[in-house]
Parts: sequence; structure tokens; C-alpha cells
Amino acid sequence: MRPEPGGCCCRRTVRANGCVANGEVRNGYVRSSAAAAAAAAAGQDFVSLYQDFENFYTRNLYMRIRDNWNRPICSVPGARVDIMERQSHDYNWSFKYTGNIIKGVINMGSYNYLGFARNTGSCQEAAAKVLEEYGAGVCSTRQEIGNLDKHEELEELVARFLGVEAAMAYGMGFATNSMNIPALVGKGCLILSDELNHASLVLGARLSGATIRIFKHNNMQSLEKLLKDAIVYGQPRTRRPWKKILILVEGIYSMEGSIVRLPEVIALKKKYKAYLYLDEAHSIGALGPTGRGVVEYFGLDPEDVDVMMGTFTKSFGASGGYIGGKKELIDYLRTHSHSAVYATSLSPPVVEQIITSMKCIMGQDGTSLGKECVQQLAENTRYFRRRLKEMGFIIYGNEDSPVVPLMLYMPAKIGAFGREMLKRNIGVVVVGFPATPIIESRARFCLSAAHTKEILDTALKEIDEVGDLLQLKYSRHRLVPLLDRPFDETTYEETED
Repeated sequence: MRPEPGGCCCRRTVRANGCVANGEVRNGYVRSSAAAAAAAAAGQDFVSLYQDFENFYTRNLYMRIRDNWNRPICSVPGARVDIMERQSHDYNWSFKYTGNIIKGVINMGSYNYLGFARNTGSCQEAAAKVLEEYGAGVCSTRQEIGNLDKHEELEELVARFLGVEAAMAYGMGFATNSMNIPALVGKGCLILSDELNHASLVLGARLSGATIRIFKHNNMQSLEKLLKDAIVYGQPRTRRPWKKILILVEGIYSMEGSIVRLPEVIALKKKYKAYLYLDEAHSIGALGPTGRGVVEYFGLDPEDVDVMMGTFTKSFGASGGYIGGKKELIDYLRTHSHSAVYATSLSPPVVEQIITSMKCIMGQDGTSLGKECVQQLAENTRYFRRRLKEMGFIIYGNEDSPVVPLMLYMPAKIGAFGREMLKRNIGVVVVGFPATPIIESRARFCLSAAHTKEILDTALKEIDEVGDLLQLKYSRHRLVPLLDRPFDETTYEETED
């Protein structure tokens, strides 16, 4: 029996568009053929938006633990936050606010690496002054009438901070990747992307129209094999050489806490004449003796990275993103990037927040506060990671990474961990499918220079108790990095205690 266009053949037992036997599935419910026919006659018949597994996961798992996400805070996202209390009387389908505020919750989830997300101090005072002078919005793009002297000052400062010829700032970190990669590569080009790259990199690669090939996370053998094949075989069918080969990597991977093996990536890039795009969203300000990111962390030359991308949303306590590199690259992006031509300019107070915090990190404010924040973050990171490992938790990532994933594994423990921690006045981020594989659920802690040792000890004490309560201490071996892969902190050999 042949189905009508837009309909389905109900003699088939199961079809992808949601028909089951003689009924029809809509949002997880089965309705009769008569009801489906009535809906079709009314012009309401359409293919289900979600597939079967998504329906199953959403209804049977996500809805049960939905209260762990989208919790509204009503304070500055500093070392401690205030959270608006809410309740659900229909199994998390909807929430109602009780009117109570949970005050002084230890914040272990914000990307406030250097502690600049605060409402006091030099950054706040400078931003308030600029707000009074320039207003809150620009109401135009950079190419029309939205190019302020503050934007020019910011870009000159970013270029000096990175050690590159020029830089350009954008109003949104996500769009910095998704809108600029299509301007750099297109059809006939090849993108080699790490399998754990951020969604913004993935989207930018897909929008570019270039051929995309994935290499294993931080695996240089996998990357080199793809580079060799690209050189030897060229483009599919025609065997013509690729117009460009672009390698996409991140400085710190936000779900794994691992640091890119940048020296080896640069060596391969030079060997095979490829280009390198480095996303330093989580590493700029958070790595290196002076906070210059993963390039400084490994003692490398910034000129060896063709495109240096980063965001202002984390270490600088603001919003937006940047791209740094050679002047020719930046001049090209100013006229060819959709994010530059069509997007509204950065808000003046936000620009001033970035300028003030960056000058503080560079020591240009006449104080040593920025240097102390970078050092404090490094000390907090090593201390927190060491204590969690001593307790018996399985922790992913590099020892110097302020992103600390604690493995929960079981999806059912996502909600239990988040709720138990909030009961103890600690706010944590729990992560599950689809951000991670469904059986690799985790809690992700983000360290900050604003965390004192007393705050960390309080958090560690509660994490230890919840770990015992939920039986999360899976580690039975001491983990030692493999000696022949010094920069890959995601691969370990096990030794007996």
C-alpha cells in the first residue's frame, strides 16, 4: 500500500514519522487512526519533530532531573551566588518560585576563572563611567556607525596581549567561531577537527561547505594519518589537491578538562603545510605564567598559530570574542566575516570591562593584582584536583586545567548529585546526554581565583560526603601519565597503589 504524500502507510508496524500499528504517535502519545484523520483534515498533520529515542530520553530521564538546570541566580556570579528557590508540583513539567532566596551558595560552576565577575572594584567603576558617557548599546554594526574609539582601543590591546600583529573583537563568542570559519574555508577545502570540539566549531565547519574529517581527541597519530591521506589522495573523485587544509583544536576542552598537545599539532601543521585554528575560549587568561593562554603555557611563538580565537566571556568577566593573527587575515575578516558585517557592535560598558580586566592581567594598571589572580587560579586548580584524586574520585583532564570533570557515569546519579550538593549550599554543574555520551555523565567544577582555601575546603568536605552517599569513588588505582605521550593527559596507565 503506497502512502499519500505527507501521510503514512498504517499497514506497516512502525514508521520513522511516528505511526505505530493503526495509531499515530504525537509527543509520545498514541492516538487512533480516526483522530489522526481528523487532525489531517484540519491541516494539522505533520512529521514528528523529535525521534523516538529523543522522546524516550526527554520524558523518562531528562524530565525527572530537569530541576538541576536553568536555576536562576539573582546575584553576581562570583565565589558565592544567590539562587531563587523554585518548586515543581507536576514532576518537573513546570516550576513555581517560592519567593525564597538561597543565599551564599558556593559557586563551583561559573567560568569566572580570574574572579573579574564582580560588582565592585576598578572594572565595575570603569564600566559604570563608560555607561554614563556612551550608553548601554551602539545600535549599529562596525561598518556603519557603530565603530567606537573604545573598539579600536580594545583591538590594539588584544593584539599586544596575544603578541600578534592585529586582532578583531566580536559581540558573541559562539558567533566568532560559527561565522568566521565559513569566511576562511569553503568548497574544495578540508577541515580536520578534533572529535571533542565545541558546538560552535562544529557549526562553523558545517556552514563553510568544506569537507570535514574527524581525528581522535588529542591523538597525533590519528591527525597525522588524516594529513598524509589528504596530501596523497587529494579531493574525492577528482584527486585534485585541497585548496586549504585547516586544523581545528581548542586550548582547553570544556567537557574533558584536557589541554591540547599544541607543540605536536604545530609540528604536524608545519610538516604538511596546513593552517591552524586555535580556540582559546577556556585557556586565555587561565593558562600560562602571565595568563596568555596555551601558547604561553608551552612556551611557543604566537606566529606559529595562524588563527588565534578566544572569548571575553570567561577570564575577563564580560561577553564577546576575538580573532588575532596577521594583519592581512584581520583585514580580510573585516570585510568578509558575517559576524563583522552584519552583527551589532560590542556594548561600550562591556568593552570597558574587557579593557580594564586585560590591563589588570598585563600589569598596566600599576598593581600586581592580575598576576596574583593568575597564580591563585593555578594553586587552586592543583590543590582541588589533588584532593579529589586522594578521595578516590575519577577525575579527567590535565593537572593545570581549571575545568575539573568528576565522573558520575550513571545517568540516575546526575540528579542525585546536583540536588545533594545544593542541599549543602554548593552549586555545581552536572552534565549528561547529549553533551556527553549517555553513560559518561559527570559533574564539572570550574575553579576561580576568587575561591579561597576555606571555600575550597568546605566544598571538598561536602563533595567527599556526597561521594560516599552516592558511591561515586570508583578509582582503585593511582593514575600516572604515559611517559611517551607527555602532553596527552587523557590517556593513562594504571599502577597498583
